[in-house]
Amino acid sequence: MSLPTEIDVASVSSMQENREPFFFLDCREPDEYETAAIPGATLLPMSELRERLEELEPHRDRRIVVHCHHGGRSLQVAQFLRRNGFEQAQSMAGGIDQWSQQIDPSIPRY
Repeated sequence: MSLPTEIDVASVSSMQENREPFFFLDCREPDEYETAAIPGATLLPMSELRERLEELEPHRDRRIVVHCHHGGRSLQVAQFLRRNGFEQAQSMAGGIDQWSQQIDPSIPRY
């Protein structure tokens, strides 16, 4: 059964709390990551994805949750990953901005 392309912040937070296995991918740029970051997420900027796709190979058969600022770039990245065989890639709807508002207000909004 395939996962929906998008997942909400509450579900991702719950997966973290329950220590469910997934790879958390931050597709924003390094300057954005320095401004605000979600603990446990790995930075791999969308602009570098094609060149660095092999770095995700160990996660090909796992759930990958991608996040960005508001959810637009992460949706593109999740769709790209799915087209390239990462069938469990999902975009976190609302991005880090919604995470900051609903899950962890200590993360700066920008």
